[in-house]
Amino acid sequence: MRERPTSPLAKAKPHKLTSLVLLPSKRSTRAPPCGLQWRKLVELFRKKDSRFYWYDFKVRGKRYRGSTKETNKKRAGRIAALRFSQAIEGTGLLDRKAPSLQELSTRFRGWVESAGLASKTRKYYANGWRLLSSTCIVGMRLDHITKDHVEVLRFGGSAANVNCALRTLRRMLHKGEEWNLLIKIPKFKLWPEHGRKLRLDDNAEEKLLTAAKSCNWKPEMFELFRDVIILARDTGMRNGRELYRIRTENLDWNNRIIFVPDSKTVDGRRMIPMSDRAYEVLRARAAGKVEGCLFPSARSRCGHLMDLGKPFRIARRKAQLPENLVLYCARHDYGTRVLSNTGNLAAVMTTMGHKDVRATMQYQHPDLEIVRAALNRTNGSSVQTTT
Repeated sequence: MRERPTSPLAKAKPHKLTSLVLLPSKRSTRAPPCGLQWRKLVELFRKKDSRFYWYDFKVRGKRYRGSTKETNKKRAGRIAALRFSQAIEGTGLLDRKAPSLQELSTRFRGWVESAGLASKTRKYYANGWRLLSSTCIVGMRLDHITKDHVEVLRFGGSAANVNCALRTLRRMLHKGEEWNLLIKIPKFKLWPEHGRKLRLDDNAEEKLLTAAKSCNWKPEMFELFRDVIILARDTGMRNGRELYRIRTENLDWNNRIIFVPDSKTVDGRRMIPMSDRAYEVLRARAAGKVEGCLFPSARSRCGHLMDLGKPFRIARRKAQLPENLVLYCARHDYGTRVLSNTGNLAAVMTTMGHKDVRATMQYQHPDLEIVRAALNRTNGSSVQTTT
């Protein structure tokens, strides 16, 4: 039987740095001739001075050439095929340069203000951009920013401060991808953060109030500071989202219960029992009021106190307490005290507004003296050694 002659193109072996792309026609379902079926459309190659694969092709007489940002040949072929398809359809980034991070920030900040995000989220992104705006990647084009560029960035402050900038950068790049301004987003890791280890306990409260008395504040300012400290420790409420928003109509005087109508989570809507001194503080602040905020503020847009950070820092510095002691540490003290005195983890979760046990356990800072006493009882010794 006579063999069918083969085309010279079919016999030819493709170059090892060449990727062949097959584009079926939409107008006809018939397969094209063999020579046209394996037509060379996209060239994939490596440069001597680059570790990435590059693509090179022409569409309608216009040449397209660029880096795939991939070191794996198979993944690079997919990127090259995608860019070829975009050039055919007239979409994508091939016909224009990607904007710089500075140019993207204008659109991103406008989106943050108009997207209906929470107030704390808007402030978080604003602070993140403030940190990013002084780095070397601000003037770089989006498609030129790599993982290596991000990993060498350095910011002052704690790991939480660094992650604020990195999370903002990640969100900006994802929005750039969504707006069709870049194709691939570099993957980078956040810095490990360590949770709070301090409690605003009895000793810290006493030192803060003593220091506040010596600050020569107005009586109204000192009373506000004292009441916030007491309520933060005895209710475990979140500062800005819950404590400062307490209203008279959400207080059940007969049952001595505080109702939290709004919080950061669904489980944050909860009932909190009043301690004796919390009851006295709330009674004094709600005197003569039927409704309204217990911490009103004429300068605030929302009509209530928003922050007590500056007075707290002044009193903390004067009391010579650690700088990482913040008002939120009172919530950690609440969780630790309630669990150690009741042993009821479910009650702690309910009053703190937690759904997951792991979230509640982050607020536990047991006293080492309890462990030492237990060891001494086990060893049959009641005498504690001193060093």
